[in-house]
Amino acid sequence: MLSLTNKFVILRPRSHISARASMILKLYSKNNNPKDIGRVTDILNEGGIIIYPTDTMYAIGCHALKERPIERICRMKGIDPRKPNLSIICYDLSNISEYARVNNATFKLMKRNLPGPFTFILNADSRLPKIFRNRKEVGIRVPDNPIAREICRALGAPLLTTTLPLGEGEDTEYVTDPELIDEKFGEKVDLVIDGGIGGIEPSTVINCCEDIPEIVRYGKGQLEE
Repeated sequence: MLSLTNKFVILRPRSHISARASMILKLYSKNNNPKDIGRVTDILNEGGIIIYPTDTMYAIGCHALKERPIERICRMKGIDPRKPNLSIICYDLSNISEYARVNNATFKLMKRNLPGPFTFILNADSRLPKIFRNRKEVGIRVPDNPIAREICRALGAPLLTTTLPLGEGEDTEYVTDPELIDEKFGEKVDLVIDGGIGGIEPSTVINCCEDIPEIVRYGKGQLEE
């Protein structure tokens, strides 16, 4: 019997019949059962794809160091992995140098603003899988969302991340409401994480590949320079 006071995680099946036993996993900002976080990391380590909340919008993600699920996400969104449409989410900045090259000034700028709704574009390093090798840049995120960060911490690796696709004129509830997200995308992924109603405003993107950082997209975040 589940205890509501301890906020144990509930895996519930989709409300409609499908060819696959798709599940929604309810997680909270704190006090999640470690076994349920382990279920998420098991899926990611096995090459699975999840949909999960960030501090901006719900996103599609996978283990960032595994090539096959990255290719699967790219096919799902119809994007070229060699182009700058993908970013990685890290738990914090402690191991950022493993995935990107960053100078002291840029590191200080990131430290002032992260965790937060920002994507920093940096020069990519060689540890990322070969699907990234033809890319000179990589987006780095440390979102102010405890669910996304806890998954990264437990995984011991970054998440590759990209926002859910929203068609022109499409109801935004299909990228903000976990039940409707599952209805639309559940057949294409291995798990949908319900972290509450999400947002529709993307992150602010800062290109830090040159000497002077440049904001290339204004979004939710207000950069502290």
